[in-house]
Parts: sequence; structure tokens; C-alpha cells
Amino acid sequence: MAHLVVLTGAGISAESGIKTFRDGDGLWENHHVEDVATPEGWARDPHTVLRFYNERRAQVRAASPNAAHLALAELEKHFRVSIITQNIDDLHERAGSRDVLHLHGELLKARSSRDSRLVYRLDGDETIEMGDCCDSGAQLRPHVVWFGENVPLYATACDLVADADLLLIVGTSLAVTPASMLMDEAPLAAPRVLVDPGARELAGQGVVALATSATDGVCRLRDFWSQHGRLLKPDPDMLLTS
Repeated sequence: MAHLVVLTGAGISAESGIKTFRDGDGLWENHHVEDVATPEGWARDPHTVLRFYNERRAQVRAASPNAAHLALAELEKHFRVSIITQNIDDLHERAGSRDVLHLHGELLKARSSRDSRLVYRLDGDETIEMGDCCDSGAQLRPHVVWFGENVPLYATACDLVADADLLLIVGTSLAVTPASMLMDEAPLAAPRVLVDPGARELAGQGVVALATSATDGVCRLRDFWSQHGRLLKPDPDMLLTS
């Protein structure tokens, strides 16, 4: 069975109503990113950081997977599917995808601010508050990768992409490093497909560009591969006019 590796970004979650950071204005839900998504912001004002992520957590819990999430899960009938997501929500898992790597962490988990190996799932409506501590007594923090921090799962993501028979990129401009370098890890023979409203401007040489939304593009690809599973490289003109 062919290995489909999918890289997903903010565009797929946005269609479920989840507002995510866009680097155009440097704000995330009206907060300066350096105040809520950096180690320096955490050191300065952990109360604000915890409140910010508690609000984001409630937003994610109220959201539902959209048609693109569901279509990716359906593709497991035709491919071995590995999803590498830059998003910190759990919408891929709730849609039914079984192999999801969260490159930038997971919002529904907390971890020790002292020992990154101590990670805890946040169930129900659980939040993280000041005074909530790990087993070693350190304050808990969101289990997310902030700007300026290492991306511990990047090497694993590189190995997945290097094993791809087909690479699908959905809803990301690939502007944030190191995620932006992942596409270069794919085998030369592996077709690359980019689904994004700005795909024609973003796609490099040899990349199939589908300039449309995540839900529209992924659903069209699901239908195409359901009928033509062995034909890994789709014709964008045919897909977008059908």
C-alpha cells in the first residue's frame, strides 16, 4: 500500500472556526505573539499565558472536524496515511486519523516546566492554572512548541517524509521553519500536491498546485484517489473543473 504523507497547517483548522496565528500582523487572538508564544513571554507573565491557552483549549473543544479532516481519515482505505500537522488541536484524531504527529505540540496536554518528559493529558474541561504542578513539583505549562524553542519531533517528521510515496500539503504556506524544510526531505520520485488558496504562488517546480480551500481540495483528492488509486499524481485542471 502506498504511503501518503500529509503536512497540514492553519488553513485546515481555520475552516473549523479555529483562529490561529498568522504572521501578517503578529497577533494571535489580539495578543502579541511574543507575549503568549515564547519562553520570554512565559517567564514575564505566566498568568496571561495560561489564561490565553485555556481560552484556546475551550475553543478547540467546541470545534468539530471539517470535511477536509474527515476526507483525510477516509483516505486510510486507500493508502497508508501519516499526518504531520503544525496545528496543536486534536481535530485530525477526532476525525478518525490514526497516525498523527504534532510537530508543534498538543493543546490538550500539559507538561512540566522543568522536565519536558513529564506530559499529562487534559481531559473534559480541564485547564492549567498557576499552582498546578507536575509529579516533581514544577509548574505545569502548555505542551506546545513556542517560538525560539527546539522542535523535538522534527527528526521523526523528516523520516516520515523521506518514506513518502506521495506528499500532500494542506493549508500551509510552509513559511515557518523548520516545517518549511520538510518538503525537501521527500524522495525525488514522490509526487507533491499543495492545496491552499495561494497554491499557484507557493508551489515550487514540479508541485501540483490546487488553488482552493482545504475542504474543497482534499475532498476532490479523496474522490480522485478513490477512483484512481494507482494514479498518484492528479491533474489539477481536471480536479478543479470537475
